Formats: sequence, structure tokens, C-alpha cells
Amino acid sequence: MDEFVFLITEDMEDERIDRCVSMLIDSLSRSFIQKMIKEGHVRVNGEPVKSSYRVKAEDEVRFCLPEAVEPHIDAENIPLDILYEDQDVIVVNKPKGMVVHPAAGHYSGTLVNALLYHCGQELSGINGVMRPGIVHRIDRDTTGSILVCKNDRAHNCLAAQLKEHSVNRRYHAICYGVLTEDEGTVDKPIGRHPTERKKMAVNEKCGKRAVTHYRVLRRFKKYTYIECVLETGRTHQIRVHMASIGHPLLGDEVYAGGRKSPYKLEGQTLHAKILGFRHPQTEEYLETDAPLPEYFQHLLDILEQES
Repeated sequence: MDEFVFLITEDMEDERIDRCVSMLIDSLSRSFIQKMIKEGHVRVNGEPVKSSYRVKAEDEVRFCLPEAVEPHIDAENIPLDILYEDQDVIVVNKPKGMVVHPAAGHYSGTLVNALLYHCGQELSGINGVMRPGIVHRIDRDTTGSILVCKNDRAHNCLAAQLKEHSVNRRYHAICYGVLTEDEGTVDKPIGRHPTERKKMAVNEKCGKRAVTHYRVLRRFKKYTYIECVLETGRTHQIRVHMASIGHPLLGDEVYAGGRKSPYKLEGQTLHAKILGFRHPQTEEYLETDAPLPEYFQHLLDILEQES
């Protein structure tokens, strides 16, 4: 059990205790801290408090972080749209709304739950019991190709290809506004947002290099249909990069700067269409093409009619 002890300074006086602890330990979410406070793991001057407690200068805050207990992940009979499968790898066309692997708040209904049912024990164990077979991820509301490894040898091989940027990853997206150039490159470092810890941002000071190449597939009246090729693979990379040049993705509720989609969408219009890699056993180039989901194609048809 880890224990943290803080002495409140004058500049933090009158802050709520939950906000205060989340600022002092920025690796933990505020909702998790509120849960810890409710369970009595946070004490001020030796006494338990509520999340609404306002701290005072010289208060001693003691936070005992209980040891994490890794939950059991169940195999679930969830249908998979399999684009390719052999004894080493499986490529799945992930639907919108499906989380890739279990995490706090999502211990069922994930891609991993479905893979455990489909593959049994034939999944690599390098990333632990919470992420068996998972070598890379895509966001919950991003659809399309995701590569899963069935053994550690394949996992190591594909992880190396991802690290050296040799995996061919091509995404299709619809962005706000009409891009004037037919193609372009965004080369801007990405890191955690300085004030909103659940968001990513272009971060010149603390970010890691991120490169996205894009080209126009079709221009509409108010939007542009594009293909994005990832040279690197940072969290939310395409979403952050396109927003940084003034063309956030249609439907993106996080990075669109408050813009509301006039169409009924569930999250960003982003689809991992092409996935190409060297097979870990044969070393031959293998490429899969995930067809556009129905909602995406329907939206393209609507935009075509409106243009």
C-alpha cells in the first residue's frame, strides 16, 4: 500500500479536497480520488472527510492508496468481424463503441472479452492479463482494423514493426471545413493537455514527435473526406493533428472546439481502413482493407447530395 502525505500551503487554501489531491497526484483521475475519499482512504489531520471538504493552510492530508487488485476478465461470446486470421495473428474490424481492452469502468463487452472466447488461450501474454494479444489500440468510437497477436513471438515482431514505423496504417475521416491543398503533412509533437489530463494536445515542451500525412479524397460543401497515413502512433494523433490545423473531425466531441455535428453521430468519423505489415512467420507483406461502416458510407451519401 502506497501512502502520500501532503501539507497544504496557503496558495491551495479553500480548494476542495478531491481537486487538491488530483492536482498533487496528477496520475490519478478525480473520479477515482472521490471514490477513495468515500471509502475513507483520504484523511485530513487524521480524520476522514467528504469530497466537498475545503482545505485550510497547514492541513495535513494523508492518502493511503490501496494495492490494485487485477480483476478476472471473462470470455464473452461477442461476434467478431474477422478480416484475416492464422496461427500467429488475427485482424479484426472493430465496430464503433467497442472498447479495445478492459479498464476501470469497462470490464465486459470489450474486444479482449470477445477475443478470449474466440481464441481461448491462444493470445500473447506480453501485455498482461488485461490486454492479451493487444499490440496497438484504436479509440472506442474509431472503427476499423486492429491487429492482435496469438503468441509472444508474433507480438515482439509486430511491436518492433510499429516502433520502426513500418506498419502501413491508413485511416479515412471526414473533417470540418474544405481543405484547399490536395495533400499535406502535420509534424507536431503530441503530449498530455496541460490542464485537461484526459485530453491530448500539441505540446512543444513535453510532447513526443508525431507525424500525420493526409490527402483529400472528396470535397463537399462544408466538409472534406480525407485519408490519413500515420508515420507515428500517438494517442488521438489524427484527431489532435487535424484540430490543430483548424479542421477537426466531424462528430469529435473532445477536439472539435465545441462544434456540434448537424448529423446524428456517436463520436468522431474516423475509420482504420488499411492495415499492412510483414507477417511475423513468413515475412511476406500482408494487407487488410476494412470496408467503411454503414453509418460512414450513409453520411458520405448525404454529404454528396447536399453539395
